Amino acid sequence: MERYQKQRDPVSKKHLLPAFGDMLLGKIGIDDVEDYINMRLTGGAKPSTVYKEFALGRRMFNVARRKWQKEFGVTLNPFADAGFPSFNNERDRWLSLEEEESLIKAASPEWVKDIIIFAIHTGCRRGEILDINVKENVDMVRHVITVQATKGGNRKMIPMSEKLFEMLTGRLKVVSISGRLFDIKVVTLKDGFCRAVEKAGLGDLHFHDLRHTFGTRLVQMGVDLYRVQKLMGHKSIRMTERYAHHCPESLKSAADALDGYYFHDFFTFNKPGTCPDMKKSFKINHGSV
Repeated sequence: MERYQKQRDPVSKKHLLPAFGDMLLGKIGIDDVEDYINMRLTGGAKPSTVYKEFALGRRMFNVARRKWQKEFGVTLNPFADAGFPSFNNERDRWLSLEEEESLIKAASPEWVKDIIIFAIHTGCRRGEILDINVKENVDMVRHVITVQATKGGNRKMIPMSEKLFEMLTGRLKVVSISGRLFDIKVVTLKDGFCRAVEKAGLGDLHFHDLRHTFGTRLVQMGVDLYRVQKLMGHKSIRMTERYAHHCPESLKSAADALDGYYFHDFFTFNKPGTCPDMKKSFKINHGSV
């Protein structure tokens, strides 16, 4: 744990030790791992929580095999061999305009409102927001927010919306000596956000849902998935594809583009020797295809 510990491991260890703490490594089998997973899931634990515990066990055996294979005969990884059952842990929750208005109205003090606006208009994660440094990450001249993504390592450049720019104009007047845009601790933000959600009566709303709101609204307004991927800092386009179903009507533009390809005998303007003036005239009279 001293050398390989990850953030969630101390909590995961509390659940793993009662089940496996008294067993020798060589005596832990696939059945034991599967029984543990089933016990935790049927006991009401979320699949994502159990997976973190499973991942710690799997990582532990990987280290053991690498270091003590000869000395203790650790040759198998029962966690890896057992695998983890597939599950859908994706939330599909985002704010309507009415919900956004209620949330911001209920938020107090002012910094809670500002953080909510920032999250909705940038899609940044909580940790990314709290790490924003005014001098390094906020360009009010170019209207751009630059963020080092906490996942995937991607660097994001997010253009400011008018509402975000307006908020930042006021926010920059009260920035602390630390230079951080929001010099707030995580626990303080959690408390402030939860109070706002409760006061607004929005039920099961997580802070991360503000990021989903950003991505969903972009897609609903016809922004292509490639640009959404870059703005959200997704390492893979597969992460972004979860938002595609929010606006199937936008796919109609692809069919419209194909129809436009045939408009006014478009093929004639792509043949070798076609007069440039004809192309220019067509664009003036009919617009670019």
